[in-house]
Amino acid sequence: MITSKKALEIILNHTEDFGVEEIPFIEATGRILKEVIVADRDFPPFNRVSMDGIAVVYAVFTSGKRIFSIEGVQAAGSPQLELQTTENCFEVMTGAVLPKNVDTVIPYELVVISDGKATVQIEEVKQFQNVHLQGKDRKANDPLLKINTVISPAEIGVLATVGKATVKVAKQPKVMIISTGDELVEVSENPLVHQIRRSNSYTLVALLERLHIQAATAHITDDKPLLKQKIEQFLKDYDVLLFSGAVSKGKFDFVPEVLDELGVKKLFHRVKQRPGKPFWFGVKDALNISERGGNKSFGLSGQNRDECHSERVKPSEESHTLVFAFPGNPVSTFVGCVKYFYPWVKKTMDIGFENKQKAILAEDYFFKPELTYFLQVKLENNNGMLYATPITGNGSGDLANLADADAFLELPDDRNAFKKGEAFPLIRYR
Repeated sequence: MITSKKALEIILNHTEDFGVEEIPFIEATGRILKEVIVADRDFPPFNRVSMDGIAVVYAVFTSGKRIFSIEGVQAAGSPQLELQTTENCFEVMTGAVLPKNVDTVIPYELVVISDGKATVQIEEVKQFQNVHLQGKDRKANDPLLKINTVISPAEIGVLATVGKATVKVAKQPKVMIISTGDELVEVSENPLVHQIRRSNSYTLVALLERLHIQAATAHITDDKPLLKQKIEQFLKDYDVLLFSGAVSKGKFDFVPEVLDELGVKKLFHRVKQRPGKPFWFGVKDALNISERGGNKSFGLSGQNRDECHSERVKPSEESHTLVFAFPGNPVSTFVGCVKYFYPWVKKTMDIGFENKQKAILAEDYFFKPELTYFLQVKLENNNGMLYATPITGNGSGDLANLADADAFLELPDDRNAFKKGEAFPLIRYR
């Protein structure tokens, strides 16, 4: 049995570059940018009016002139006009290009307009006031977005501005979520007394969607030949298999022996932690990519999936399949995903994976076994400090308790008393 720290280290040593794909920019929210985005022209691309009002010549105003004849109106989206008489003005709209031969905008609120003339009601202005000068934000070819940026709505706006209809992003692994067990029935079914609904798979689906991974799911009954047949094909078709259940020592816990028979190398199978001690992790020997089935493009739908270009940037034409096999109790599956699979994905995508957030224990807590303990907690922000109050449940099978808590507080395995006011690593899921 290995420590939680060692288990995470082993997992992070098995990250893999899944390459790059090019997708429509509007579908890129949450994805990891894999190209530098530069300004295709100056920002703004012209001297831009930033207030509705009149545009005048600063030198004329400072000479004492306060009443200006209006030559015309410069609307947003219209070609640039040119002032013919320096003692006149233009009415200008926000977003419009500043007309030629004027350099100062005075808001309508400070002007009275009557009979084609504008009378300014103030005595002082600044040259270029209310003018957003060309190139003030960025110059053409200036970098705007860096590689490995997590694309948010702000980045979507930048991509649109520079005309990036498609964008290169990190390609996501192709993931299959597998549940096992004769006791499980579908969500839409009415379970018999000895049955329960299949919830862990959908919890994992939702957890992966937060990583913008659209996972496939399958359920296999406790039939070893069937398990072997199905898993053998999944190992060929997917980059990662996530199991929930059948990894302990029960009579029908066939997953470890089936994986062994299929050539999946076990890297560990028991971690000094609670919940989730029987966690199994391994890797399948390299498969030639041509052996894998299916399209590895994710996050796309309908016609766009076929239209997008993708490329593999691995140094070789081989790929491994990783297997995360979590215990079947729902809290064990949940914590296994956020503690181990999340950091693996983030490191694979070349973004920060280290969990640096901590929370302060709001009350004394005792946990006797020498195990890393993932304590379910409710969080409260008090004067800028994050406090974690333990939410005691009924063990790793208490799925409802997950809904009562906000996070896991990771308590170390080298002690059994944890004092109020101490800070510990926090794994948030809200």
